[in-house]
Amino acid sequence: MSVEYVDRYDSEPERYEWSESRRYRFEVDRRDFIRLFGGGLLVVVAVSDVLAQESGPGGSAQSRRATPELAAWLHIDEAGHVTACTGKVELGQNIRTSLSQVVADELRVPLSSVTLLMGDTDKTPFDMGTFGSRTIPTMAPQMARAASVAREMLIDQAAERWQLGRQVLTARDGHIETTDGRSMSFGELTKGRALTGTIAPDGPIDGHDRWKVRGTAAKKVDGPAFVTGRHQYTPDVVRPDMMFGRIIRPDAYGASLATVDDARARAIAGVTVVRDGDFLGVVAPTERVAARAASALKATWLAPEGQPSSETLFDYLKEHPDGHDAAPAVATPMPPAVTRTFEATYRIPYIAHVPLEPRAAVAEWRDGKLTVWTGTQRPWGVRGELAQAFRVPEDGVRVIVPDTGSAYGGKHTGEVAIEAARLARAVNRPVKLVWTRAEEFTWAYFRPAGVIDVKSGIDAHGRIVAWLFDNWNSGGAGLQSPYDVAVRNVVFHPVTSPLRQGSYRALASTANHYAREMHMDTMARAVGIDAVEFRMRHLRDERIRAVLQAAANKIGWPKPSAAGRALGIACGTEKGGYVATAAEVSKNADGFKVERIAIAFECGAIVNPDGLHNQVEGSVVQGLGGALFEAIEFANGRLRNATMALYRVPRFSDVPPIDVVLLDRPDLPSAGAGEASLVCVAPAIGSAVRAFGTVDTALPIRLRHA
Repeated sequence: MSVEYVDRYDSEPERYEWSESRRYRFEVDRRDFIRLFGGGLLVVVAVSDVLAQESGPGGSAQSRRATPELAAWLHIDEAGHVTACTGKVELGQNIRTSLSQVVADELRVPLSSVTLLMGDTDKTPFDMGTFGSRTIPTMAPQMARAASVAREMLIDQAAERWQLGRQVLTARDGHIETTDGRSMSFGELTKGRALTGTIAPDGPIDGHDRWKVRGTAAKKVDGPAFVTGRHQYTPDVVRPDMMFGRIIRPDAYGASLATVDDARARAIAGVTVVRDGDFLGVVAPTERVAARAASALKATWLAPEGQPSSETLFDYLKEHPDGHDAAPAVATPMPPAVTRTFEATYRIPYIAHVPLEPRAAVAEWRDGKLTVWTGTQRPWGVRGELAQAFRVPEDGVRVIVPDTGSAYGGKHTGEVAIEAARLARAVNRPVKLVWTRAEEFTWAYFRPAGVIDVKSGIDAHGRIVAWLFDNWNSGGAGLQSPYDVAVRNVVFHPVTSPLRQGSYRALASTANHYAREMHMDTMARAVGIDAVEFRMRHLRDERIRAVLQAAANKIGWPKPSAAGRALGIACGTEKGGYVATAAEVSKNADGFKVERIAIAFECGAIVNPDGLHNQVEGSVVQGLGGALFEAIEFANGRLRNATMALYRVPRFSDVPPIDVVLLDRPDLPSAGAGEASLVCVAPAIGSAVRAFGTVDTALPIRLRHA
């Protein structure tokens, strides 16, 4: 950035403390400030406060250095335009719009005046990652505080200019106005100045009653660029003198490279073959030439024998506890009140994330620094992986995250970034590497498979008095039941997974909700109590009761809309969101068809109802895949369905009408929405299908016989 403004300011750092209630305190070198942002107003946060937010305390010692790049949160330039900075990234969840609404609202500027700078390890504050539905609950308040600090600083500046008391000044529409009609724009107030303030960790922000932009269905920021294809993703990045890479992969998991015949590949003009141990790749002038060179290269691999298959998976999981972390299943006796017991085993397969955009990275080494553009949920995590892989300081690595074409928890790691950087270093030129769809299926990680054993007991009055729940491998998210049960023993058992596994949208909450809600359905049917009523008898939390009743009302419970159809319902809570999903299904020659879904969702105060509606609807569609189709098939270290032709995801024809009911709670803090709305899709469908026969307890749902 140009430093032409330096002569306009003193060369000494300015130290200043506002006297009024010590609202702001800052100590900054103006030269650094100017170099980064030019003139205007800058809001920063103390490093200790950055690391105290939900994104800390991660990061290395280098991550914790107090640099302006790290600490900058919001800047208002001399034209009055606002740039807000966040380490969060845009994955299609539209947080660019919702966070911009927060800033615009708190700062009192039009939404069009706000630009969000996201996910750049050199320019935005440290952030552990974009996951766990944490953006709105934790980042929105932080950005609101930054905007609040800026607004109050501007009011103080105007008070000084006009020699007026603050009580007669108001921020509105990008201006500070007086009660007697005078007005000065934010740009006028910041012009020719370098004003810096810091965010107090507990600084005041507007209550819901003062929201103007928040709570409205603001249109997607830069929406036309997305629908016309102008918006840039990682595969669209172009660098000067850039080349293209391909990796030659093993033919099985755990295989080592035995022999390589690269003569034909090297004979292709412009091709470089890169080998480092078992790492083998090619670099070429174009994508097509890179693909041809990869096909021309012949490699043989040595693979281990005797690996488990999808057919033997569930026995394998129970037989391979993860060492010292494993907790044995404990036999808990049923209490004397139990008059009837229920036992079942629920089996959850591995499933793939199937992001629209496969993993991609562009890597460039220049002047001793590595810069990587890549789609990831964890820019600083990937920076750390790169620094470790190449044994360079973290401040010698920059990770920039263009908007990413979906992730669903599947892009936490930096393998494609490391591969692109290895190729780029070998040829001393920028290299773009985009995984094929087959690579994305095979070499990314999966949602964990699992086995869940449930045993429950009810008393003579139809009340659950015992609940025993053992989960092998799926995970602990959503493990605890929301139902009121006197005796419970809930345990997660870590397992040595035969396939690479990791985060997936809603984590294990989908598996745990499926087992729990299907088991609730079993008990309700057995004792002849309506499924909604049975749940209500065991729920104390009014928030979950509210969504359950709303979903039931929307679907028309308990009567389906037509003959030959059946209804099912499920409810739960995850990441601070409360959800109930109802499904209407019909029977046909192929088994059954989902005719309609109704979902009620509550996540506190709603920031953008249109964005929230889209998130909920998208979760339902994704949930249909896991409920009806998706399961990784494998044997001997090889996938058997690693293509879109063989791995079924929901199609347009599979998606029924979806009725979304949003319960706004302006009296409560906003919670995340990207995950909780997924977790009850499968059990709602499963419970409805049971009306037509026996449902296998394994996902995806299958009607075994009529």
